[in-house]
Amino acid sequence: MFEFRVIDGTTAREVIAGARPRIVQEVRETYLTHGAGESVNPDSYFLRFPAKPDARIIALPAYLGGSVGLAGIKWISSFPANIERGFPRASAALLLNDYETGYPFAVLEASQISAARTAASAVLAAEVLSGGRTAGRLAVVGAGIIARNILEFFGAQEWAIDELVVHDREATYAQALVDHADAQLGYPARVVEDLGEALKGADVVVLATTAGEPYILDPETFTPGQLVLNISLRDLAPEIIGGAYNVLDDVEHCMKANTSPHLAEQLYGNREFVTGTLAQVIEGEVAVGTDRPVVFSPFGLGVLDLAVGALVHAEAVAAGKATEIPGFFAETTRW
Repeated sequence: MFEFRVIDGTTAREVIAGARPRIVQEVRETYLTHGAGESVNPDSYFLRFPAKPDARIIALPAYLGGSVGLAGIKWISSFPANIERGFPRASAALLLNDYETGYPFAVLEASQISAARTAASAVLAAEVLSGGRTAGRLAVVGAGIIARNILEFFGAQEWAIDELVVHDREATYAQALVDHADAQLGYPARVVEDLGEALKGADVVVLATTAGEPYILDPETFTPGQLVLNISLRDLAPEIIGGAYNVLDDVEHCMKANTSPHLAEQLYGNREFVTGTLAQVIEGEVAVGTDRPVVFSPFGLGVLDLAVGALVHAEAVAAGKATEIPGFFAETTRW
């Protein structure tokens, strides 16, 4: 009852690599559970630093009911300056709590989990909103860890992609992602230095940058029927949002922190531009058309971390790869 285990990032990565289709299914079920009101997902809390305005550490507490039935909290930092030092922007830990007693029972290195749930939600949305698993041209803007994970999940879901183009301000990062996609995933890929050229003619666009404010400004950038996975949330001008079908993971969560949907709300003074949530699309309650671009903007929900964390924990324990910490709780009786 009072076991406490630690699961390192290497183990988490190994589990995720062998379970990507299951993770997509878990993310789908979690969206539906959340949409049905069987979860508690408070606002994220942002710890900011006056001397480092671009850096933050975010707390994401949550409870997920349904088949998972546990609570927990993710503590994830985003320090963009890390990229200049040559190591990842984000680092994270996930604490899982037993729902019956409230006792924590595991801590997991969670940058892998966070990347996986983000990638799984993107690829799930791509299938739900496009109606299939094919893309004549897939454009990826931002060639970091999240983009790599998204492509790995596209591969795991057996997407047929005729052409993959990658754009990044740093050409070496773009080339690294192209090489990975070609060698590891079998997708014919190339670097495109001009952003407009990268976006033009793409059936699916993945925005996975560290942008803090919009840089794609022209309302005519995207064409009717083009699907934009707005993973980094702040790349698009509000006018682009206003002219698109907009599917969110959670409306209230997305309308904060100057995300592109939040900027659109501030610009228009309403939320009439919101089509609905991905859960509502899955359930057939709302639909998107082909007469406008379609934008999926996921704020990133703590319940997704719980779902993927629970899967990783169970697999790691079953494989004997979770490190148990004897005596973690000093007192397990009142007297």
